[in-house]
Amino acid sequence: MSDALFATLQQLLGAAHVHSSDEAAQYLTDKQGRYTGQVIAAVHPANTEEVAAVVRACVALKAPIVVQGGNTGLMAGATPDASGRSVLLLLDRMNRVRQVDTDNDTLTVEAGCILQHVQDVARAAGRLFPLSLGAEGSCTIGGNLGTNAGGTAVLRYGNTRELTLGLEVVTAEGEIWHGLRGLRKDNTGYDLRDLYIGSEGTLGIITAATLKLFPQPLAQATALLAFDQLAQAVAFLSHARAGFGANLTAFELLSADCLALLREQFPDGPQPFKGASQPWFALIELSDNHGEQHAREAFERVLGEAFEQALIADALIAESLAQSEALWLLRENMSEAQKRAGRNMKHDISVPISQVVAFVAHTDAVLQQHFPGVRNFTFGHLGDGNLHYNVAHPLDSTVEAHMAQYAELSAMVHDSAHAHGGSISAEHGIGQRKVGMLGRYKSAVELDLMRRIKQALDPHNLLNPGKVLEVQP
Repeated sequence: MSDALFATLQQLLGAAHVHSSDEAAQYLTDKQGRYTGQVIAAVHPANTEEVAAVVRACVALKAPIVVQGGNTGLMAGATPDASGRSVLLLLDRMNRVRQVDTDNDTLTVEAGCILQHVQDVARAAGRLFPLSLGAEGSCTIGGNLGTNAGGTAVLRYGNTRELTLGLEVVTAEGEIWHGLRGLRKDNTGYDLRDLYIGSEGTLGIITAATLKLFPQPLAQATALLAFDQLAQAVAFLSHARAGFGANLTAFELLSADCLALLREQFPDGPQPFKGASQPWFALIELSDNHGEQHAREAFERVLGEAFEQALIADALIAESLAQSEALWLLRENMSEAQKRAGRNMKHDISVPISQVVAFVAHTDAVLQQHFPGVRNFTFGHLGDGNLHYNVAHPLDSTVEAHMAQYAELSAMVHDSAHAHGGSISAEHGIGQRKVGMLGRYKSAVELDLMRRIKQALDPHNLLNPGKVLEVQP
């Protein structure tokens, strides 16, 4: 089968765009180096019709298909398994901007477009595409859609799902759904768009999308705030929402341990609140369409009221773009700081904002009871309840000994998130790293509905098998 399919794929795409497993080695290991697979071929189609032809060829020989964008995902959802039965579909050649419509405030791009390029195209048209995350220089729109990516501006603009109006999708049978309608109202039955977004390539292959654009803000104001307790930060979030309204764009939480780690790993980087005793900090940003003075006045008014109500212990307001960028470096450097300090257990969880304080207090206590000395590096998007609750090894132990307890410790974190009404995956997806966990946290009815959708849209289980749901080909 493999030789015949390889030859067919070469005929469809040209030999230059079909590679063997050895030639495609750079695509076969996930970003974190935990999973490595093998494939019959890695293919680079040039357009949607070629994607559909590849799918039909794979269906004919029952070969699974794994789609990969920038390979920046953290759940190994775009990494093939080790069976060598799959075809890896790479959409890097499908990176065209099809349409910019400033009257409708939409942008239609192919799935292989790098997120940063999409931002740049929107900016050149005098508009904003607000999706922003650490991997924006290498992740692709297709991957963002597949995982329903979040990022730092979800508080104001929503996840990728909320930023998408239409899709073009190749089905599991190799048909093409032309759904690139730039409509904000379309009440004509089941919303297929929302079904495919977040499905991690298990229901269909997204090849293009029509995205929402927004006005470019005329001014932005940034501040780093210090809090005497986490409950203060949550209370101030409500105060800021009331005071800023929709202009509140970002509210990023950082613990004091996170700031200490950043100072340790980036000694030449920004050093705000060095020596401060407060345990929690938040980076907030206000986007304003009325100009710098209006933004500054709003900032001073809302923060002044917060000081009067004892909601803030201290505040550092950026006085320039350079200072704002320096403050954002704190948030942007967190992943690299953790990497430099050694592996830790990462948990991408979400809970209702009203449960954040209880979740953190309970989970911290449970972990110290069972794993004395572990260190918590908790940060993330407080504005939407998404915390990156990461746990590092005790200083008197080793990374290896700590990671050997991954299953037990992470189960406690996820159990706590679930008990507080939350989710075990807020923005990173399920992929293959968390695929075995869903049965513990989703009801039998919910899982059955998911399996029935999968069976209906991918009856032969050829699209990214072994991801999201435990259904093998």
